[in-house]
Amino acid sequence: MANHMDKDFPIVIVGAGVFGLSSAIHLAKRGFQDVTVFDRQPYHETHYNFDRGCDAASADCNKIIRAAYGDELWYQDLTLKAIQVWDSWNRSLADGTVLPPGMSRKDPIYVNSGNYHFSDETNGLNEFEKLSVDNLTKAGKGHTQYLLYSDPREAKRAKADGVGHAVDPFKLCQNGKYQGYLDMMGGFVYADKACRYALHLAQQLGVKCILDRQAGRFEGFLEDPTGKVTGIKTANGNSHLAAVTIIACGGWTPSLLPEIDGLCEATAGSIAMIQIPDGSPLRERFAPENFPVFQWNARCGENGNLYGFPLDEHGVMKVGYRGTKYTNPQLVQSGKVRSLPITKWTSPSITGLPETSSLVIQRFLDRYLPEFKATGIGISQTRLCWYTDSFDNHWVIDAIPSKKGVIVATGGSGHAFKFLPLLGEFVADKVMGIESDMLHRFRWRKPQPGEETQNKLMKGFDDVNALHKVQMVDDITLSPQSKL
Repeated sequence: MANHMDKDFPIVIVGAGVFGLSSAIHLAKRGFQDVTVFDRQPYHETHYNFDRGCDAASADCNKIIRAAYGDELWYQDLTLKAIQVWDSWNRSLADGTVLPPGMSRKDPIYVNSGNYHFSDETNGLNEFEKLSVDNLTKAGKGHTQYLLYSDPREAKRAKADGVGHAVDPFKLCQNGKYQGYLDMMGGFVYADKACRYALHLAQQLGVKCILDRQAGRFEGFLEDPTGKVTGIKTANGNSHLAAVTIIACGGWTPSLLPEIDGLCEATAGSIAMIQIPDGSPLRERFAPENFPVFQWNARCGENGNLYGFPLDEHGVMKVGYRGTKYTNPQLVQSGKVRSLPITKWTSPSITGLPETSSLVIQRFLDRYLPEFKATGIGISQTRLCWYTDSFDNHWVIDAIPSKKGVIVATGGSGHAFKFLPLLGEFVADKVMGIESDMLHRFRWRKPQPGEETQNKLMKGFDDVNALHKVQMVDDITLSPQSKL
């Protein structure tokens, strides 16, 4: 785009998730006067609640905040900056400066509960964790890192620092020897509240929002005779002109922008929810002030990459699994095969989780949280959560080379939500033609021949983890149902 763009020119943003909301906020803060966000979800009514029909990855009860990023120092430093903004959002809620409808001054968004990392092995940190601890220490945050497995004095230090609740959350200590390590540089955010806050903030800044199943639903681009995109068409038949159109539709982005084939693909993680009944002593045990975010067997492939949270305000514990990522390949009108998100809101026939996910989650609960089985508490709800993975796990914030007038902001790869307060800075820079080393990381790109990529994309119907090839399990008793 160009740094001389008239700030009165209209800008259209398609998508009211983290990328879209953050883009709107930062464009408004830069002085752009005519910014409109479109989304097919009436989020002002549903409040980003999955149970009310919201199936975007951003529509969730909670998301992890962590600064542990191995040797990717740019993400580490960006997280430290984001935490400062999360803290400021908490303060603005507490003092009523920014108070979205339906939220109160007692509604924090960010909770510094800490992240407890552990694994089946007891021999210390894996390479990623070692790099994370070393680099956070170099950044002056070493006092937030407690290497519990290596020295009993670390547990004493944590308790003296007031974070004893997170020292042994799974009661694994034997003979004074602890497991895992505790990273107190983070915790979690209430995702739905964070989005509600960001939506309200954007509107306070003058952003217009059209959130409606017809009037907000993207149906296609408007183009001039040269092929330049000049806006969008919506499902109610209206046209909306724009000098710049920003596509930020999460897992639905690849189906709207075929140009992104090979760069990004929609993949599903697995989510299980455990409802703790009122009156149960487990409500107190797993409350945020008594229990941290946890990550188990991180970067251990199919038998790891499981994470979870303390209870939300409704007494629900969320457990997530990304050790196996699933696709839903479909033949689209152009003859191409793409993975399209499928949820209970788009297809009532989709129920339960893939068997591999169910097995990993069940084994984890049986081994590390046996009190659930002992008290007869099981999984109350399961679902797939659709992300947009890039081939290298980095975001994509750039103009589309073959589609003049369009910027894409996507490729969250399961770790973008924590940066909600900041993502829009890069989008606004792109709109204004301001280049930077950070923005260069998110450029339009393709894997090079022979390049080893973190995510293998576009396997199509040959993907062994395609939903039509895996057995689905309706509940945690692991009774296989027919393939989709």
